[in-house]
Amino acid sequence: MYLGVDCGTQSTKVVVVDVQAGRLIAEASHPHRLTEGAGGRREQAPEDWVGAFRGAFHEALARAGAGAESIRGIGVSGQQHGMVALDATGQPLHPAKLWCDTETDAHNQALIERLGGEAGCLEALGLVLQTGYTASKIAWLRDTHPEAYRRIDSLMLPHEYLNFWLTGEKAAEAGDASGTGYFDTRTRRWSNTVFAAIAPELDPERVLPRLIDSREAVGRVRASLAQELGLGDGVLVSSGGGDNMLGAIGTGNIRPGRVTMSLGTSGTVCAWSETSVDAGSAMVANFCASHAGWLPLVCTMNVTSASTRIRELFGLDIAGFNDALSSAPIGAGGVTALPFFNGERVPSLPLATASLAGLTSRNTTAPNVCRAVVEGATFGLRYGLDLLGPLAAGARQVRLIGGGARSAVWRQMVADITNTEVVCPKVADAAALGGAIQAAWCAGEGELDALCDRLVHLDDALGALPAGENVRAYRDAYERYQATLLNEHGVG
Repeated sequence: MYLGVDCGTQSTKVVVVDVQAGRLIAEASHPHRLTEGAGGRREQAPEDWVGAFRGAFHEALARAGAGAESIRGIGVSGQQHGMVALDATGQPLHPAKLWCDTETDAHNQALIERLGGEAGCLEALGLVLQTGYTASKIAWLRDTHPEAYRRIDSLMLPHEYLNFWLTGEKAAEAGDASGTGYFDTRTRRWSNTVFAAIAPELDPERVLPRLIDSREAVGRVRASLAQELGLGDGVLVSSGGGDNMLGAIGTGNIRPGRVTMSLGTSGTVCAWSETSVDAGSAMVANFCASHAGWLPLVCTMNVTSASTRIRELFGLDIAGFNDALSSAPIGAGGVTALPFFNGERVPSLPLATASLAGLTSRNTTAPNVCRAVVEGATFGLRYGLDLLGPLAAGARQVRLIGGGARSAVWRQMVADITNTEVVCPKVADAAALGGAIQAAWCAGEGELDALCDRLVHLDDALGALPAGENVRAYRDAYERYQATLLNEHGVG
């Protein structure tokens, strides 16, 4: 059996997979604390990830009715872009600044200018720096906490930190490294030149993890930790990767013609490519995949994070929220939401705030506001899907994952807004499943495509087909959303 782990924004999930039987045995999740502050600060303590891993690990194995000694390998997925700065003893010097932290926007803009604008970024990295990337977080730490900055011994991403805790090894792979802002996504190498512009006092050869191929193992679980957890000797830990990259593996999106869309805390749309991509837009990230090839990706900052805020504002549980969505008409009675509670990456508005437009005395109802926010989040993903252009244009299906995919109303909304069939994998946490699949691949259980065919199963009961009348109604609502974007933010 193999473990897949997904360290997300809200929790760490663990799945137990029987590779030979081709099925999920058990899963469990333990929450994290998120610290939010003024100016867009969003941070977490890396120690909390370790605690959540322990809890989810033991609970998943208990549900599986299996001993830890039956585990052969572990694959870790992690939220992208988070900055984990460690001292020489391996202890965090500062809470991890997360992907959704926008406090470093001014530092990001300064870095873009220092690299020669968008054109200079593309030439150096194959993508344009975004506020959420790791680069501006390091520059921020240098300016605001110089004492901690001077003590940096290593810099890691969340999944790399958990791999380090498991194995004692410091290693990175191309997929997650793509989102740091100091990795050349075309050559799949650290860019020492760009890193010097970010952190001139730090030696990249010393502080950055060694790069390994995605099929390589980081190492084996440390003997003392293996004994503590009840694992056998020599349990392999695969390279792991970012949650988007492992989510692509967990949905079988490892060949052309498939699109994965995630309705998680944030939203993503990605499509696999055999070659590096120039999408013609700075908002499309030319990320590498965590197996081979590339995974051009668009990320929005506000999806279930936005719907949860509104659901809690009106005191609704999830069933009540879905009832409210169902009771409101397509287009929310003329209410349009730009749900930019965390700023926004696509379109690029890191300092934006949320807003509602079109409110009148007749349409200002809780169901309309709930629906407007969910529609607004989904329109943002449609905006991103359009940016992917030819990579997504030929897709016959959208493979939908994330918490929002559990909602029948939301699944139908995605089908109608994109005018594409929606299918859902049976394992909802595709990133954790992708971690288990990658671990089995690294352990030599078979080729990746065969493992995906064996372990990625679609749930026929959770599909949705676009309905012609709905498609037409959403076309009008989407035009209104675009007009609101233009009116409030000057974005066409």
